[in-house]
Amino acid sequence: MEAVFIAAALVFVAELGDKSQLMAMTFATRFRARTVILGMGIACAIINLASALVGEALGSFIPEHVLQVVAGVVFLVFAAITAWSLLGSEDEEEIAVVPHSRRALVTVGLAFTLAELGDKTMFATMTLATQYSWVWVWVGSTAGMLLSIILAVLLGKQILKVLPVRAVHAVAAVLFAALGIWLLLG
Repeated sequence: MEAVFIAAALVFVAELGDKSQLMAMTFATRFRARTVILGMGIACAIINLASALVGEALGSFIPEHVLQVVAGVVFLVFAAITAWSLLGSEDEEEIAVVPHSRRALVTVGLAFTLAELGDKTMFATMTLATQYSWVWVWVGSTAGMLLSIILAVLLGKQILKVLPVRAVHAVAAVLFAALGIWLLLG
């Protein structure tokens, strides 16, 4: 149980204010909360399972700088997609919440998976799995990440009560672009 608590606490704290939460908040403005939580939850369970099973091996096969470049490009794509959604709409009704569907679920899950590749929590999970049973590290890291996602989705829904959707999307596009540029230059 020590591994579960260590992994959950480590991943939860690492995810606070991270790109995963930004993605969850942004997706919560576009998709239903259950779609976002389910899509990201399935993706984080798979990512954390892979991280726990692979351990430190991934780091020896794929250089960290390659993963950083891929993540940077992914965030620039997210920025472009988010900004593009603002160009075609003039009033708030055009940016509506998309109903729960398999397509929305897959979109959220794949976007989250791509963004998490090479993330610090992925490496933290791998490292913990070298010291503790991979099963308990997987359970703990998935629980910690899922809690941070749920927190972000709930926060995203609250932000919509104060700010227009267009403003949230504009800020998200700028933040995604900044993250992408930072990752490419770092």
